[in-house]
Amino acid sequence: MLLAVVIILVLLLAIYLLLAPIVLYIDTASSQYYIQLKGLLKASVEAHEEEVLRIHLKVVVFHFYLYPLKKIWKPKKEKKNGEKKRIRATRRRMSPRTILRLLRSFKVKEFMLDVDTGNCITNSKLYPLFAFLNFYAGGFNVNYAGRNLLTLRLQNRSIAIIRSFINH
Repeated sequence: MLLAVVIILVLLLAIYLLLAPIVLYIDTASSQYYIQLKGLLKASVEAHEEEVLRIHLKVVVFHFYLYPLKKIWKPKKEKKNGEKKRIRATRRRMSPRTILRLLRSFKVKEFMLDVDTGNCITNSKLYPLFAFLNFYAGGFNVNYAGRNLLTLRLQNRSIAIIRSFINH
């Protein structure tokens, strides 16, 4: 009986991990940058006074801070005369078709681009282009006030990512 409960819980967790939405959020106006697996994990990039940036990792109820730019010095190991080089396994590169399928699996839930180039002539040239893009996609804006803002929220599911690699 206990084994059946454990197997059911593991299967439910695996199904949740495959179907749970993964959210990538970038907002330059409020300086929010994070990737989130809804209900389970959230990794956000934050500014820090000493280390320039840090990663705030929230896993269910636990909070961790990682400092990716912190220097970790390891002394170099000297090679002995009889020691051979290790042969590295060759990595398989992704084809452009696979990369395109992976990008298509993401859904844009929110997009807003507000641009000022600093040159009124260039802004005027961008205006018809952005008006054309707004007709099809939306979220493009040219301003003359010096604001440069981007808000982007992408969503995907693990099953769609795996499917983009498997289906050729």
